[in-house]
Amino acid sequence: MKLILSTSNLMTSGSTVIRPPTEKSNVELINSLRANFHAAQSSSPDPHPTNWTKPSAHGLYIPATDFTTGLSEERSQYDITVKLFYLPGIPASRRCAHTREAIDLVLKELHVDSIDLLIVSFPGILFDADDDSEEEEEGGGGGSSDNGSEEPDDFDNSIIQTWRSLEELQEQGMIAQLGVSEFGSERLARFLPFTKVKPSVDQINLKDCCVVPKSLILYAKQERIQLLTHNDCNDILPVGTTRELLGPGEKGVGILASAPHKQDGIQGDVEPQWVVKYTAVVKDRGVVENKGYFALADVGSCVEGKP
Repeated sequence: MKLILSTSNLMTSGSTVIRPPTEKSNVELINSLRANFHAAQSSSPDPHPTNWTKPSAHGLYIPATDFTTGLSEERSQYDITVKLFYLPGIPASRRCAHTREAIDLVLKELHVDSIDLLIVSFPGILFDADDDSEEEEEGGGGGSSDNGSEEPDDFDNSIIQTWRSLEELQEQGMIAQLGVSEFGSERLARFLPFTKVKPSVDQINLKDCCVVPKSLILYAKQERIQLLTHNDCNDILPVGTTRELLGPGEKGVGILASAPHKQDGIQGDVEPQWVVKYTAVVKDRGVVENKGYFALADVGSCVEGKP
């Protein structure tokens, strides 16, 4: 069973869900989800989940989402940026479907038919400025991309296959530009020869306010890739956190059963699949009008006699 979690628009929510500037984005995500769940639950005459969630052909919306608001001005007035987090432990073969699910939800939420930039975050990739500097010293990074004849390993091949599905979405007009996250110069040099559409953005996490390695600056400039920074968490929605959010108890909302074979919630093991963050900025004012998250989790049955 699919569970579609949403924060609603953080710009119109209470100030308690806005993270301090120094906090990582998973704090914002978790606090915002919890606040939205509890707000929906408390506004319902009966706090039972069936009264403030909404089943659909796509899954169970938590909380119920009506997609009625959208943006207040014409689409041309906005820059819409989306970041999609593919989560650890989820097979790469699911990413094509996951990408489409996530983008469709954002388009539906904002009442638009395209986004300006999609940045994808792959699990298992962490940017390390020291490693990139070592590559420069060893002559491994920042070089030309004439290594296209090299065969990618399994990890890189899964990224390439995912990227091809993103290129198809761009060809369909859903995405104007594509970007990656945490790619150093060496990884970019291995990756670019296998792309039809190069990433226009490389978003890196400078945990300790490090200086961006010279090798990456030079290579990005050569390939016309814009370098951006972020403070997002790599494992943005861990299994334990998801279980706590949806389970019973003080911090949960009772969507999941409290124990195997109990009938006080949905039975099964919860498995987060992906998280998407979206931001709509009014171009001429630089004002963020709409910002939020969607996440999708699967719950597999653990009841005897069921697969």
